[in-house]
Amino acid sequence: MDRSIIKGIRDNDHRILSHVITQIIDNIDIDSRFYQDIYPYTKNAIRIGITGPPGAGKSTLINQLIKLTLDNDKSVGVIAVDPTSPFTGGALLGDRVRMNKFTWNNNVFIRSMATHGDLGGLAKRAQDVGDILAASGKDIVIFETVGVGQGEYDVIKAVDIAVVVLVPESGDEVQLMKAGLIEIADFFVINKSDRPGANRLAATLKSLLHNNHDKNRFEPPVLNTIASKGDGIVELYDGIFNHLKLMDNKGILTQKQLYRHRDRVFSLIQNKLLKEFWTSKRLVVLEQRTKDMESIKSSAHEIANQIMDATKNA
Repeated sequence: MDRSIIKGIRDNDHRILSHVITQIIDNIDIDSRFYQDIYPYTKNAIRIGITGPPGAGKSTLINQLIKLTLDNDKSVGVIAVDPTSPFTGGALLGDRVRMNKFTWNNNVFIRSMATHGDLGGLAKRAQDVGDILAASGKDIVIFETVGVGQGEYDVIKAVDIAVVVLVPESGDEVQLMKAGLIEIADFFVINKSDRPGANRLAATLKSLLHNNHDKNRFEPPVLNTIASKGDGIVELYDGIFNHLKLMDNKGILTQKQLYRHRDRVFSLIQNKLLKEFWTSKRLVVLEQRTKDMESIKSSAHEIANQIMDATKNA
């Protein structure tokens, strides 16, 4: 890209930020040299992942965190990952209308990313967008996902600290374990805690976390909030940064960032190799050969090997 684009990003020009981020979201090829050039400016931002089921109040929570961030003279970028198209809307995007009051604030940049039903490469694109916001000087980059699938979990694993938001109705300990939340969470928030069952869920979760504690990690804190009223938000904001400080002092944050970097290099190489192999001609052969299948007599593995052999010569 033109050097003026990089300068525009560094100058926090929101028009240029929007343009570059649109290219990333639309999966338009951007020369890797561009990412190399901005990399030195991407290291200072704290990356926070916030996930949880739809209706947990994540957008309201983030809205409150944005206010606190501004009150602390810091800037923030928000990347909201939706499972639906931004053109068809839906409740998830509707919830973010309240964030529009920050539209004209240069210290805040909010952007939704729709998956269009395709989770492939979602984590890569989200991280690339995060790099753009970090390079623009944002102190905090927040990734919001609905937490409904592997693609969203991959996004959350690409942050410095992962916050899982639940509500009192979120379910019993077995459901929590099945959701894989214990493995990815650094911090738990039980929002809408004015509802019945909030304290019981908090006690259950604390017990579960203590009994399944990984000695290589700090036990995730559990905090009750009522985001719609602002209750517990200051404690959450302070708690996130105190937990980050503990992780940093213990070397856990550095290890987490290194793991993320290794995983990103692996994914980039994997994606490049896949793209190089699956040319448009080979994809036509793949589609035609799979359409021509008319029985289940042969194993899927055998058929896959035959198709691979056919595409190699295409």
